[in-house]
Amino acid sequence: MLRRTVRPALIGVLSAGLGLAAAELLAAATRPAAGPLVAVGGAVIDATPTPVKEFAVRTLGTYDKPVLLGSIALVLVLFTAVVGVLTTRRRSVAIAGAAVFGLAGAAAALSRPASNGFDAVPSLLGAVIAGGVLTMWSRSRSASQDRRAFLRTALLVTGGAVLTGGAAETVKRVRGGAVAKSREAIALPAAADPARPLPGGVAPGFYSDKLYRVDTALSVPTVDVGAWSLRIHGKVRRELTLSFDDLLRRPLIERDITLNCVSNEVGGPYIGTVRWLGVPLAPLLAELGVDPAADQLVARSVEGMTIGTPVATVLDGRDAMLCVGMNGEPLPLEHGFPVRMLTPGLYGYAGACKWLTELELTTFAAFDAYWVRRGWAARGPVKTASRIDKPQPFARVGAGKVTVAGVAWAQGRGIRGVEVRVDDRPWQKAELLPVPSSDTWVQWRYEWAATPGPHTLAVRATDGTGAVQPAERATPFPDGATGWHTITATVD
Repeated sequence: MLRRTVRPALIGVLSAGLGLAAAELLAAATRPAAGPLVAVGGAVIDATPTPVKEFAVRTLGTYDKPVLLGSIALVLVLFTAVVGVLTTRRRSVAIAGAAVFGLAGAAAALSRPASNGFDAVPSLLGAVIAGGVLTMWSRSRSASQDRRAFLRTALLVTGGAVLTGGAAETVKRVRGGAVAKSREAIALPAAADPARPLPGGVAPGFYSDKLYRVDTALSVPTVDVGAWSLRIHGKVRRELTLSFDDLLRRPLIERDITLNCVSNEVGGPYIGTVRWLGVPLAPLLAELGVDPAADQLVARSVEGMTIGTPVATVLDGRDAMLCVGMNGEPLPLEHGFPVRMLTPGLYGYAGACKWLTELELTTFAAFDAYWVRRGWAARGPVKTASRIDKPQPFARVGAGKVTVAGVAWAQGRGIRGVEVRVDDRPWQKAELLPVPSSDTWVQWRYEWAATPGPHTLAVRATDGTGAVQPAERATPFPDGATGWHTITATVD
């Protein structure tokens, strides 16, 4: 049984491992986005129904990408194990299995938005290697039947896979290290229009120590800043291509802006406030002459993501910008280095494209951006929301004065008031802490005279227009969650 099942299954898996490692090595040395794992993973994300994506983000958070890649690897292991077993009965199965392996990777690579013809080559090379190893092994009766011959074959293929995979990882690290060093060497100029100092009375935690990350990139793009350029075209009087140095030579603005994800559930973590440095977008577009018919600005990233932003939100006076800095440093790699777009008052999916490389002036009628094609609303204004951060859900606190605190946001409109309700008692006004502008969240706190027993606490906000945050719960899809954030706590 061992010889008939386990040995061929193991050889099938090892052959695929060697082929995959070779494919990843070629991709790492040429076009990292063409690697089979990333390409297939991206295709799976594109094909996944929106409710399933939302479930993954809600349940797995930032672990969704490792889980996806692990699942793809598991499917590959099972598939190649079956191919290895069947190959002992019919050698043509090795060729058929390798063909499926290669064509799936090649098709996935070619399906990516920024692909070119070469992107199919790594997967096809990997298939040839995997199929060749498996076919040669199946033709050798001694390898199939003799334990020592089997071990020699397994060790040779394993060693080749390990060495090739190690070389691929080395190339990736060298490439990533070079980009990281080029980032560290950037000296950002001072802002011509600096951010206002934070007003007195702001509590610790106003700035986010670590900004959330929600995107579809299975590997963080590593962009050579020296070769990077931004093309602006479409419905404009004249087109323009800018280098990174061109952007830095323009007057920069510095602003404190809260950014949040449309996938954020009520009370969720996908929101943060940081200090951004960038080129104001409205003056740049004005120089190029925007066609009055253009109502959508489509941003494209280096890996092909498209994000559509209403032109009106870029030109209405808010501080929409091309960001080059974050919290006093160049953008982190995972947050869009070297340049990302930011539009205050819009969810990220509608105004904050990372790893930016192209801007096209067009219309909503002519083009649907990535998320719009998947059912999300074309325009993504941020909804009024609030969150309780202290005490934590299900916390136990002592009786007496207990500080209830959190944040509320309605970027662009500002927050006029926040109220807290304990159990079914009347709503009570919370204290609002100072803010630098209406583009950031507002910290709030409320002193609660806590009595022993279990209690339910809820919060709601009123924005600058006087509109009260709705109580009705709605899921993030298709245009952002609504509802009051409610927690329970026990007072001892």
